[in-house]
Amino acid sequence: MDSTTEIKNTNLTTLLKGKSGYLPCQFIEMAVREGIITSKVSIDPLQIQPVSLDLRLGQRAYRIQCSFLPENERVDNRLKDLTLYEFDITNGGILEKNAIYLIPLMEELKLPASFYGLANPKSSTGRLDMFTRVIVDDGHRFDEIPRGYRGGLYLEIIPRSFPVRVKTGLSLNQLRLAHVTSHTLGKQGLEIKYKNNPILFDRNGFSIPFDQVKVEGGVYVGVDVTGDQPDSIVAYKAKTNSNVIDLSKIRYYKPDEFWEPIYRPPRNRLILEPESFYIMMSKEKICIWPDWLAEMIAYEPNSGELRTHYAGFFDSGFGWNGTDDLVGQGTRAVMEVRPHDVPFMVEHGQTFCRLKFERVVERPDKVYGIELKSNYHSQGLALSKYFELD
Repeated sequence: MDSTTEIKNTNLTTLLKGKSGYLPCQFIEMAVREGIITSKVSIDPLQIQPVSLDLRLGQRAYRIQCSFLPENERVDNRLKDLTLYEFDITNGGILEKNAIYLIPLMEELKLPASFYGLANPKSSTGRLDMFTRVIVDDGHRFDEIPRGYRGGLYLEIIPRSFPVRVKTGLSLNQLRLAHVTSHTLGKQGLEIKYKNNPILFDRNGFSIPFDQVKVEGGVYVGVDVTGDQPDSIVAYKAKTNSNVIDLSKIRYYKPDEFWEPIYRPPRNRLILEPESFYIMMSKEKICIWPDWLAEMIAYEPNSGELRTHYAGFFDSGFGWNGTDDLVGQGTRAVMEVRPHDVPFMVEHGQTFCRLKFERVVERPDKVYGIELKSNYHSQGLALSKYFELD
């Protein structure tokens, strides 16, 4: 019996017996068929990514007084006390800058006892400086769906740099489901995998030897502030006053109306202004091989006064060119950066973030890239998909 026949004839929990890790797309499809993931509006196959599911905005938006965690209470009950007003977004609605909104999502979950979930913003959401996170009934942590959870999902949204227009059915975040537990690769396991399938590549496409990589709880990545040419743009800074961005319009807006380009600075160092939002790029190219899953971890507070990576999840296949070659792999990672409190100087190659790798139950049937028309597969310093390409 081949694996496809086995999947069709076996339920998901039985198929996963003795296995652990995140569910690839073929198992997410099973979870939909078996009613583990449900929605009154049918789930579109295009929502299913290699190791995640895009979640869609529902019909009502709630402007709330403050962020909250429901902890031992239903979200609906808390909303009664905290809602300033509500409005219908079926045909669109505007979310004002720095205001806090809560929108119920279309998808609901009926997780078996051995399943749990993690959510994170989509790349396009993070690159707009939109702070989003999921809460659930009785939940005491953001973006975490506890084992065996049965109920709805709610998305908190705070546009930081730009007012945005959203609409029912748009996807701003995504969900990963894990069975039993996920396994973070330790240094020894990471070394073995890295030597067979290197993760980091230089700008010429050559793999960086493992002994030249900083490894501690993952692989560390530096920031690029030189670019490839003397006149390269090395960052974009969000302008403080701009028009509304309609999130249903792709490749529509002119970048210079919303962003200030920052060119290669003298002495290869750049001073970031506090509470400004920047789009920057990794020095190294990154390849997430098809059987891997990676998460870019926010910069630790004891490493500097800045917050990086609103959206730091990398689907299987990010930066992979579809071959087993050890040369010519990799794509730059784009980083969302907001310094706090004081100006902060960054230099070329400075350690900026950490990639944590975790197990996927098995290789996804489809991977991130050209076949899926992925927006950021071969990116340089790329703004989100709502802006015109150069």
